[in-house]
Amino acid sequence: MSGNHAQAAELLAALAETQPGQVEIARKALAEAIGAGQMELALNLVRNVPAASLPTDARLLLVAAELRRGRPERANSWLAAKGENGDLSFLTPLVTAWAAADRNQFDQAISTLDSMGTTNLLGPMATEERAFILLKARRPAEAEPLARHVLGNAGAREQRLRLAFADGFLAAGDRQRALMIIEGMGAGEAAARQRIQSGRSSGQAIDSLPKAFSEVLTAFAADLTRLQRGAPPIGLVQVARFANPQNSSASTLLALLLAGQDRTEEALAVLRAVPANDALMSQVRDVQTRILTDGKRLNEAYQVAASATGSANADAADFSRLGDVLQSMKRHPQAADAYGRAISIAQARNQNSLLWTLLLLRAAALEDANRWPEARAALQQGLALAPEQPLLLNFMGYAQLERGENLDAAEAMIQKASELAPEDASITDSLGWAQYKRGKVGEAIATLQKAAEKDPDQAEIQEHLGDALYISGRRYEARFAWNAALVTAEDDIATRVKAKLAGGLTPANAAP
Repeated sequence: MSGNHAQAAELLAALAETQPGQVEIARKALAEAIGAGQMELALNLVRNVPAASLPTDARLLLVAAELRRGRPERANSWLAAKGENGDLSFLTPLVTAWAAADRNQFDQAISTLDSMGTTNLLGPMATEERAFILLKARRPAEAEPLARHVLGNAGAREQRLRLAFADGFLAAGDRQRALMIIEGMGAGEAAARQRIQSGRSSGQAIDSLPKAFSEVLTAFAADLTRLQRGAPPIGLVQVARFANPQNSSASTLLALLLAGQDRTEEALAVLRAVPANDALMSQVRDVQTRILTDGKRLNEAYQVAASATGSANADAADFSRLGDVLQSMKRHPQAADAYGRAISIAQARNQNSLLWTLLLLRAAALEDANRWPEARAALQQGLALAPEQPLLLNFMGYAQLERGENLDAAEAMIQKASELAPEDASITDSLGWAQYKRGKVGEAIATLQKAAEKDPDQAEIQEHLGDALYISGRRYEARFAWNAALVTAEDDIATRVKAKLAGGLTPANAAP
C-alpha cells in the first residue's frame, strides 16, 4: 500500500469482503476509496458499515449519489441521519431550496433560503444561492445586486463566480448584465466577452441541485484549507467532483491538496483530466506549473507554460505564467521579456488592474538579470499607477538601499511600505535592514526581531538579524539566528551563512 491509495482501497475492500463483521476495516477501505476518487467502490463498501458509523465524507457521498439520481428526498434523509461524525442537517435547506427550483417552484425555493437560521453554517452562502436561483427563474434584475455583493466577498473564487453568474444572466436572456458581471475579471476576460457576445456559455453555470451542492462543498473545503483546520479535506473535494464532474474548481483544489500530501502524480492526473476548452483552464495551468515547479520538474513546467502562449487567444496570464517558470529556471532575461509581453497585452485590453503586479514581476526579473536601470524604470511605472502599493514601495526602497542610491528616500519608501503593511514580515525585514545600513543598529535589531517573530522560517530575515546581532557584539545570539537561517537557506544565502558560522562576519560574507 506504499502511497498507492487506489490500490490500498482495493486491498482493504477485498479484506472487508472476507471479514464482513469487521466494521473498522470497512471504514478504512471506504475512506481510502473516497480519498482516491474511486466512488463506485466506495458506494459498494457503504453497505458494510452501519449508517451511524459512516464517516462524514461517506454520508456526503450518499447524498451526492441521490442528487445525481434526482432523488432529493432520499438525500435529505441522509443529511438528517445522526452519525458519529457530526450533524449534516445544516445542508438540508440547500437541498430543499434547489429541489424546489429544479421543479420551477422558485418562490418556494427563495422562501426556504429566507427561513434559514442565522446560525446555520450555510448562512454565508445564502445570498449566493439566492442569486443563482433568481437567475434560474429568469429574474436577472433581482439577481444583479446579490451577485455584485457576492463578488465583493468572493476572494479566490471570484473568477469562477463571475463566469457562473455570466452564464446565469445569459441563460436568463440578459446579455448586457452578463457582459457587465465579467468586467474587471482579468485573466480570461477577453475570451469570456467573446463567448457572451456570440451567445455561448462558459460551461460554469450553477443552475441545478447537484451543481449547487458541489459548489458548496468546494467552498467549504477551500475555507478549511485556508484555515488549516484538521487534515486536508481531500475526501470532501472528491465528493464535490463526484456531485458535478465538470467542476474544474474542485479539480484544481484537489490537485493542490494531493500535491501537498506528496501525491504528485495523482494531482497531475486530476489536472490532465480537465478538458482543454474549460473556461478555467488558466487556473488549471497555474496549478499544474506550480506543482511541477515545486517538484523541480522545470522542463515540464516550461512545456505547459510555453504551449499556452502559442495560442492565438493567449492572454496576459499566459505570458505571466511563462515568466514565472522562466524565473524559476533562472532564465531571467527571457522571464523579463515574457512579463513584457504580458504587460503589452494587458495595456492593449485595458486590463489596468493587472499592470502594477506585472511591472513588479518584470522589475524583479530585470534586477536578477543585472539590468537595474530598466528594473528601476519598471518600478517607477508601477508606482505611478499604484503609489500606495507596499510591495512596489518596498522593492524600490530596498533595491536603492542595496545600491547606495537615494538613501533617505529609500528608507522613507520602506517606512511607508511598513506602515501600509505592518504584518508583512518581508517588509518589516526591509525596514530593519534599512536601519542597519544607515547605522541604526539598535533600532535594526528590534525591527528584525519583530520580522523574525512574524516569519521565523524565512532565511533572509534570520541572516539579517544575525548580522546585526554580530555587529552589536551579541555573537552567541548571532550564531543562533544564523543557524535558524541555515534550516531553510538555499544558494547564496546558504553559502554566506555557512561561512559566517565557520569564521564570523566579514565584508566578503555579509548580507548585501
